[in-house]
Amino acid sequence: MKKNDEFEVTVTDMTDEGLGVGRHEGFTWFIKDSIVGDTVLCGVTKLKKTYGYARVIRVISPSKDRIAPPCPVARQCGGCQIQQMSYEAQLRLKEGKVRNALMRLGGFSQEAVDQVLEPIVSSEKQFRYRNKAQFPIGRDRAGRLSAGFYAGRTHDMIPCEDCLLGAEENRLILQAILGWMEELRLEPYDERTGKGLVRHVLIRRSRARGSFMVCLVINSDRLPGERELVARLQELSGRDGISIDSLSFSSNLRNTNVIMGDSYVTIDGTPYIEDTIRLPGGEDGISFRISPLSFYQVNPEQMERLYAGALEFAGLTGRETVWDLYCGIGTISLFLARSAAKVYGVEIVPQAIEDARDNALRNGIANAEFYTGKAEEVLPRWYEEHRGSGSAGLAPDVIVVDPPRKGCDEACLETMVAMAPDRIVYVSCNPATLARDLRYLCDHGYELRRARPYDLFPQSVHVEVVIQITYCGDRAKNKG
Repeated sequence: MKKNDEFEVTVTDMTDEGLGVGRHEGFTWFIKDSIVGDTVLCGVTKLKKTYGYARVIRVISPSKDRIAPPCPVARQCGGCQIQQMSYEAQLRLKEGKVRNALMRLGGFSQEAVDQVLEPIVSSEKQFRYRNKAQFPIGRDRAGRLSAGFYAGRTHDMIPCEDCLLGAEENRLILQAILGWMEELRLEPYDERTGKGLVRHVLIRRSRARGSFMVCLVINSDRLPGERELVARLQELSGRDGISIDSLSFSSNLRNTNVIMGDSYVTIDGTPYIEDTIRLPGGEDGISFRISPLSFYQVNPEQMERLYAGALEFAGLTGRETVWDLYCGIGTISLFLARSAAKVYGVEIVPQAIEDARDNALRNGIANAEFYTGKAEEVLPRWYEEHRGSGSAGLAPDVIVVDPPRKGCDEACLETMVAMAPDRIVYVSCNPATLARDLRYLCDHGYELRRARPYDLFPQSVHVEVVIQITYCGDRAKNKG
């Protein structure tokens, strides 16, 4: 076969990236926009020695799980990899993704996984759930200023001012910004030439207050037309009832795929927005200040369920010392602190640690202490400094870890094993690296007890998981 050749195939599986998998004449094909059960006519897009990539030309026989995606640009955009799949099938896919990772990559038996894996926690909202959106700014094929998203695995922009996963108000905010750019003849950034001003627009919404944060990412250290931009966005408040509490810009002068710069400048309002997290069935919520650079989960309702699960798995009684690794702005740490004797949080981003300390102070939480640095460096250093001190309350009873997609560094895993807490709660956004790290921990004295997936990102293939493992090894051996 060669590029653009056509063939028929039935899809029997799906990859972690949301591509359908089928076999044709002994060759494995990864097929964009297909789902399990589809029989499709495909066109070859790329060939390797033992496998190839293809695109759907026509669905010959649709899967029983196939639906019409409500977004008109779902196929071109690629941000929603499985919008053409019923929500029930999406949940089965994600639960299966966790199961397969634990068995195939983690080496856990089917019996062991069956005993610990709980049903996935579904999202009440399948659309309009995101409190954050980042829109690249460019020109469409007709040369008009536009906002949208990049097509999957490309930097080809698909115009779309109203993503169905985000707030409806985003469209009006974007239109006001594009109108301001046209009025002042400001150009969007062109990554091929390195010229142009506006790269991205970040919009965040506070669910508790209903207000918005807007941050323009620009290819300059100054923003021309600030007063005109403020006036444009203030009009939205009077005309459409959209309250923008924070307006800023972030300079990003690098030729990079990273969206945000390292800092930001507030133009109008406050440098942050405030939101409140309330755990289901729990006490009063905790208020958080969120800056343009803060990590904050994008699905607030599911975030509350996820954090409640982490707290449940931690099993705190009020006497424990807890470490929260990769703590961000302290979202999990402060809830842990309400139920523990002492909490230590670690995060590499200095601004996030400043926010975490401020959030603790404003919520009257005095038993949480935060460190800036890499978890794999801070934790071993702290352990060596306090090893053998015999000081009461220093040894962790529980470690909570919520790492990025790459998982935990081996030095961090080694130190967790050496510290030998009674329980480790692992919050993961990547079942593959989760399974790898669990294998290491369970080979060094821990036992897998509970696993609960959460769907924080409907219409995408991503899934979060909360894991509880408990210590059953030899502490004297581990601690040397």
